[in-house]
Order: sequence, then C-alpha cells, then structure tokens
Amino acid sequence: EVMMNSVKTNTLGHLFKQLKTVWSSPAVPARSCSLASCTPKNRNEALHPLWQSPLTIPGGTRQSPINIQWRDSVYDPVLKPLRISYDPTTCLHIWNNGYSFLVEFDDSADRSIIVGGPLENQYRLKQFHFHWGAINEWGSEHTVDSKFYPAELHLVHWNAVVYPTFEEAVMEGDGLAVIGVFLKLGAHHEGLQTLVDALPAIKHKDTIIEFDVFDPSCLLPSCPDYWTYAGSLTTPPLTESVTWIIKKQPIEVDENQLEAFRMLLFTSDGEEEKRMVDNFRPLQPLMDRTVRSSFQSRHLLGIEAQYSGHAQQVRP
Repeated sequence: EVMMNSVKTNTLGHLFKQLKTVWSSPAVPARSCSLASCTPKNRNEALHPLWQSPLTIPGGTRQSPINIQWRDSVYDPVLKPLRISYDPTTCLHIWNNGYSFLVEFDDSADRSIIVGGPLENQYRLKQFHFHWGAINEWGSEHTVDSKFYPAELHLVHWNAVVYPTFEEAVMEGDGLAVIGVFLKLGAHHEGLQTLVDALPAIKHKDTIIEFDVFDPSCLLPSCPDYWTYAGSLTTPPLTESVTWIIKKQPIEVDENQLEAFRMLLFTSDGEEEKRMVDNFRPLQPLMDRTVRSSFQSRHLLGIEAQYSGHAQQVRP
C-alpha cells in the first residue's frame, strides 16, 4: 500500500509538472493558462514534438480527439440545449504559448459561463484557442466521418461549482467542458477578424498583449446541434477530465484569416523561425465510448437525410 501511494504521488506530480510546463504564461506568473498543441506530405507526418514522448495516461480509455462517426452517434432526447452567457469585459489578454495562441478570461466569478447541454453543473470560461494545419486539407483535431477541417476552435470551461481551482478541476472526470467548433473555408468572418488583427503583435513564442472586451459568442455557429462524449485534454497532461461538446455546424472563415494563423511562430524572438502549423494531436481510439447527439437524423441508402422542419441541420 505504501508503494502504491508513492507511485500515485509521483504520477500526480508528473502530471502537474506537465500542466505547468505547457500551460503557464511567463508574462503572468500568478495565472495558469490552459490549452493545447514545414509542410508535411500528409497529416500523419505532422506530429508535433509535444506528443513525441510517451505522454498518454497509463490505461487511459477516454482520450481525445476522436473521429465522430455520424451514423454511429446516438440521438439522446434527454440532452438539453446548451446555454451560453459570456461577459465580454472578462476578456483579459491574448498570448502565444509556443503551441497556439490563447485568449484568456477572468474566471474568478460566474460571469462568463455555460450551463445545460450534457452538463450537470455550471462551468466558467477559462480560455479559448485554435488548432490548424499547414494547408487547408487538415488542421482540426476532431474529424467527422474521417473528414478534416482546416482548423478547430476550443472554448475551455471548468467546473467551479465542485472544484475550488482550475488546476484541481483539470484532474477530475467532470472537471472540464470544452466546446469544439470546426472552421471551414468560406466567407470572411467579421468577429474573428478582431483576433486576426491582434496576431502580428504575438508572432513569437511567449509574447502577450492585453485583449479586452471580446465576446466569444461571435465565434459560435447559429445552429444549436452538437455531439458530446467523455474525453481528455489533447495536450499534456492529457487528463481524462473533459466533457466534449462538438458543434455540428462549422463556421466560415476566409483564406486570409487562416493564413494569419500560419504566420505565427513556434519559436521565440532571436531563434530560427518555425511556423506555427499542424498544432493538433493525432486521433485516438474511441474504445467503448458512445458519442451522443442532440439532434435526430436518419440514413436512406447511405445518404444523410434530415427530418423535416430542421432546415439548419445540414451535414457539414
């Protein structure tokens, strides 16, 4: 028993060390941050060094990201609509942490929250970030019927009802809730442009600027439909603490906006420049998990067909 306790303590210490290494902002030491995350020939060659060491949770059975199979997802009539209430004045800053760019929020009170959906409690917004590819053929972490999108947005929330700190929530099964939104190539996105305009100021790793009064709701699709499943963080410490809420409908962004993401650098000022691209984790096995959907659909001759009266429920 003493030996088992020692192993458990060492493992937790290792996880906390990973959490601090990947998510701590050097410019704001009092605040810990969260996240994640050359043109290869294909997506499988685009493995970032962040995941090249053995970081998977031993015996983990709910790792992320996954491929969502439309046909195999299960409609759950018990799933409620997700209610989102963000206070734009809680936005604090935007920074390049060497793997992505993060927009962080004041999470000291219940001012920017989500509730409902698959969640038992209210969750506070901590930060949001993106993952993207070197080219438009890949970039998203999750896929739908093996389809990649050029980028994916993650809005990270934590369960402040049950846990006193974000760091403690990261280690628990019901600690985090992340909304995932796919980005596809299309029309110019006016809301995203506010972010794009700020990116040149954080081109290098560890750069940070104030970024206040921003409402992330503008980055959400109008369609309320989503998939949900029990998963993990996609960056170290990869803890299995996330209730994923993946929006069915993507948002559209234009080519110039995606290119602005790719102009960021993994490297610090003065180092050899390495473009920030392909900052996604490889797909993980579903294992014995079920992906639930908040919407009904049916298949006719292998073609997706929507029930009448659901005009917005178009397959992405």
